[in-house]
Amino acid sequence: MPRTLKVAAAQMGPIHLTSKRPETLSRMLALLRTASKLGAQLVLFPETAFTTFFPRHLINSQEELDSYFEHEDNVPESANTKPLFDEAKTLGIDISIGFAERTADGKGYNTSIYFSAKKGEVIAKYRKVHLPGTKEPFANPDAVNQLEKRYFEPGNLGFKAFRTPDLIPGAAKKESGIKEHGKGDPIMGMMICNDRRWAEGWRCYGLQGVEIVLCGYNTAGFAPDLWGTRKPMIPEEAEKDAVFHHKLVMQGNSYMNSCFSISAAKAGLEDAKYDLIGGSCITSPEGHVLAEAKTKDDEVVFAEIDLEDCRQGKEKTFDFDRHRRVDQYGPITIQTGVVEPELL
Repeated sequence: MPRTLKVAAAQMGPIHLTSKRPETLSRMLALLRTASKLGAQLVLFPETAFTTFFPRHLINSQEELDSYFEHEDNVPESANTKPLFDEAKTLGIDISIGFAERTADGKGYNTSIYFSAKKGEVIAKYRKVHLPGTKEPFANPDAVNQLEKRYFEPGNLGFKAFRTPDLIPGAAKKESGIKEHGKGDPIMGMMICNDRRWAEGWRCYGLQGVEIVLCGYNTAGFAPDLWGTRKPMIPEEAEKDAVFHHKLVMQGNSYMNSCFSISAAKAGLEDAKYDLIGGSCITSPEGHVLAEAKTKDDEVVFAEIDLEDCRQGKEKTFDFDRHRRVDQYGPITIQTGVVEPELL
């Protein structure tokens, strides 16, 4: 029996340091309404969607830094964000969205949440685990910095999958007594940007039967100081590689965990210096790109998917119960850095 869903990635074009939050929010509302006209039931927005990607900047003013953060569990009611959640409820569209979170004890996290329109509340939260970059800016004044380690703590909520209600009519419920996998409400997981490059997070979700992984991101097209290189980089070639690597991890990990994935980017040239790659896409459990962004501007990427397509991989090629050999994977959970074999 089909378990179909209409889903969308809301790619966002440039958001500058000088961009006003009401202006950015207006663009997000326009994207949500466009997705609604296509029939979308779920829309994913990018990482730190409400503002520019401020971790690339060294910000010494606490007041300025605080202006980029939302406070813990108050996001759907914040004056800066409430209109988006109200519109999602009005349109009956679930949204997943990234933002900078400030907790009651003053800690910062790079966070995403899942908001159920029918329930009118946040039903899941994820905090970015794999923070890239450095705490201090590079000596090179022209470098593209990534100061997430300065502004954020590593995520502490793990990779916890969750079910999303009210999206698929007739989905099996607990009281039905059905034990067969793939019959209930959709199983989803969230990642943010750099997390998508780490297979461990995907496998944690795969072991929970994930059917859709949601990933918002801000990825530079040219950042040699950040990436490291032994030879001069050509910006156009570097950006082409960055898009390739983005699709590679979305396609490869979707295939290896037999799930759909949706990725939503910030894109385009910000502040006349920072070029973000775009490349938002929706990927199938067979690793095929079903839909992708054609521009580096505000754009809705839309597809209708059938979660039944996850079953073949989960029950055959990647039947974890029959084929995984956990006794052989020890280094995965006990080791961080590389330990090479002894020299000959």
